[in-house]
Amino acid sequence: MSKPPSVPEYMRQIQPYVAGKPIEEVERELGIRAIKLASNENPLGPSPLAVEALRRDAIGVHRYPDGSAYYLRERLAKELGVPPDHLVFGAGSSELILLASHGHLQHGDEGLTSEASFPVYDAAILSTGARLVRVPLADQAIDLDGIAAAVTRHTRVIYLANPNNPTGTWFPASTFESFLNRIPDEILVVLDEAYYEYADRPGYSRSIELVREGRNLLALRTFSKIYGLAGLRIGYGIARPEIVTALDRVRHPFNTSGIAQSAALAALDDHEHVRRSIEMNRAGLDQLAAGFTELGVSFVPSVANFILADVGNGAAVSDALLHLGIVVRPMAWMGIPQSIRVTVGTAEENRKLLAALAQALGSLRGKRVSHS
Repeated sequence: MSKPPSVPEYMRQIQPYVAGKPIEEVERELGIRAIKLASNENPLGPSPLAVEALRRDAIGVHRYPDGSAYYLRERLAKELGVPPDHLVFGAGSSELILLASHGHLQHGDEGLTSEASFPVYDAAILSTGARLVRVPLADQAIDLDGIAAAVTRHTRVIYLANPNNPTGTWFPASTFESFLNRIPDEILVVLDEAYYEYADRPGYSRSIELVREGRNLLALRTFSKIYGLAGLRIGYGIARPEIVTALDRVRHPFNTSGIAQSAALAALDDHEHVRRSIEMNRAGLDQLAAGFTELGVSFVPSVANFILADVGNGAAVSDALLHLGIVVRPMAWMGIPQSIRVTVGTAEENRKLLAALAQALGSLRGKRVSHS
């Protein structure tokens, strides 16, 4: 057998991303009907207007897509109030996270982010051979002061999630702007706003205004969450043209499919689906918070479409829930072994989760008592 190809040492540091377990796999392995509340997907499903566009335009999948996403670019630019050359599209915002590193980092540089945040940031930094610097959370939230203090002359990219995944905490626009004023001009700040539409709070974001002012800021958003198009992999970045050009240099041609562009374009007009999604999520957050409180489970108040709950042993509780037909995310792989992350579902899904959680916790507590 041939010796395997050598892998650079810096690549060996990257931990492969652990995706949420597919519901089909759970049902196949356990022979049960399951509810998936693990991957922060929209429980209402995709925008109906997007589904119509998919049916209409599927006939064209034998053609390569428009690499510039012209029609989506023009429509989104009008929606956001920015020139079209301020937009870049990716296979989900996760691809743009990688491109930001590959367009701005090299050996000897540093990339900065937070602990207990989206792990793709870590992989993006390490994949360039740059040094990864992670700053601990402060009270379950991203520590902007700590990150600003960690900047050195080698720092070139900073990744921030607002709201943060998996904690669901957020920082206001005024705090972020003060942070940005402390960051040297040669550093690119990547602000991941994947849950932007759910974070319906006064003073939450003015990222687009900061881009218009010429800041070295890349704001990322996605069609995966509120619009329910996670399976189509399409997201976008908003930045000044010089930053967009740097990303385009390393962006693959045809990186977003034609049907994904069509669906995203249609979803932008589906204001009713967005409204219903926001209202259901707000009610679901309240439902889960009340249920956790009743069960004596501590949790981090969230403005996203998920909640981080401290259940003592995330792996054990997650496994118990799995066998009861509920798929959630244990958080040990993100450095929070005591917790699970629960996506907000429909009212009925949330009710079933809370009932199963009560059963799982009771069973595990009973085992501990019998062993003592």
